[in-house]
Amino acid sequence: MSFTGSMPNTIDASSLSDLPQRDEMLVARRRRLLGPGYKLFYRRPLEIVRAEGVHVYDRDGTEYLDCYNNVPCVGHSEATVSKAVADQVAVLNTNTRYLAEPILEYAERLLATHHGGLETAMFACTGSEANDLALRIARHATGRTGVVVTANAYHGLTSAVAEASPNLGPLGAHVRAVTPPSPGEDAQHAGPAFAHRVTGAIDDLRRQGIGTAAVLMDTIFASDGLVPEPRGFLAPVVEAAHAHGALFVADEVQAGFARTGDAMWGYQRHGVAPDLVTMGKPMGNGIPVSGVVARAELIERFGTEIRYFNTFGGSSVAIAAASAVLDVIERDALMANAREVGGYLLRELGSLGARYGGLRDVRGAGLFVAADCTSPHSDTHDPGVASRVVDGMRDRRVLISAAGSTGASLKIRPPLPFSKGDADRLLEVLAEVLASLDA
Repeated sequence: MSFTGSMPNTIDASSLSDLPQRDEMLVARRRRLLGPGYKLFYRRPLEIVRAEGVHVYDRDGTEYLDCYNNVPCVGHSEATVSKAVADQVAVLNTNTRYLAEPILEYAERLLATHHGGLETAMFACTGSEANDLALRIARHATGRTGVVVTANAYHGLTSAVAEASPNLGPLGAHVRAVTPPSPGEDAQHAGPAFAHRVTGAIDDLRRQGIGTAAVLMDTIFASDGLVPEPRGFLAPVVEAAHAHGALFVADEVQAGFARTGDAMWGYQRHGVAPDLVTMGKPMGNGIPVSGVVARAELIERFGTEIRYFNTFGGSSVAIAAASAVLDVIERDALMANAREVGGYLLRELGSLGARYGGLRDVRGAGLFVAADCTSPHSDTHDPGVASRVVDGMRDRRVLISAAGSTGASLKIRPPLPFSKGDADRLLEVLAEVLASLDA
């Protein structure tokens, strides 16, 4: 088994061995047909053939508790979303060049969940496209090209956002990366210190003759290992961006759609007003749809002076899926569920951390929780321990992952219908795994 780059819990198929014959054949076929760029989860990869709610099933019908997938945010194969997509695809699926009321109704509902003058929406297919579009808008509005991100951020796969994603590799010459606050950092100093680092990055770009167009940040800092607290630490960063003529872009692909339990969007937990907000993955519960919302004048100027069209962005089927997702979030009170179940999970994980030496800095917001794995009898972050925990839980039919710059942070991010009973099962299995490591 080998980790690839800074992508924890991704396995190079060429390093796998001792698999059942069918799995070995699938791995070899996959490698031959798809090449080495496609990685797998887990030392013993899963062949998933069916999913429902917070459970997935392999080809033998074995059930696994999914504590990782945020894309099906309202649950795998959710009936309301599935029906909306099936009904719409049977009638019409076309682009935004025609008049259509559903996209307008959805835009009104989506914008009503935002605040701070975010009055206009544009649609794309993926979070990568949304972040790419947001950078285009920011660069057009400011006449600059520079971007400031965090040290292990991931913002997408297009050329523009890959160059602004340290998680993927080298940065573009116009990009600077800064470290976010550390988990548990003092609330009084976290925000000002973070803003000071952002200002330093903007100054460094200026010394190279590059003006800063945007400060782009995932508001839960998922790829940086999850930094949900202290609330408010983003406010000085937004002020610093504006003081230097840059726009603040809130990447809500990870934190958005009620996941934190406190608010619909991660930036709202910090009490800030972004200039642009990007959304993706959970927006259509697996149907490709993403979006950018922004201050009206930004999109007015961009839309007037720059040609933009996305064939599948905001298509009839995508909007049907996205509308159904909002329906289910509201109908099933999933924000409240994320707050209540996530709070319970966080407290009980803290208790586990007190009992087992290899678990430190338990943290989270709603149904997005992380904890650092450390070497036995030390506080040194240990990705090997995290890997053993992830695989140990997989072997006991509970699926989580790892994150952070070293891959030492456990990443727990289930679909939002996750229940207290589901949390108890996760906790019981995690305790078993941690006990086996201590044995």
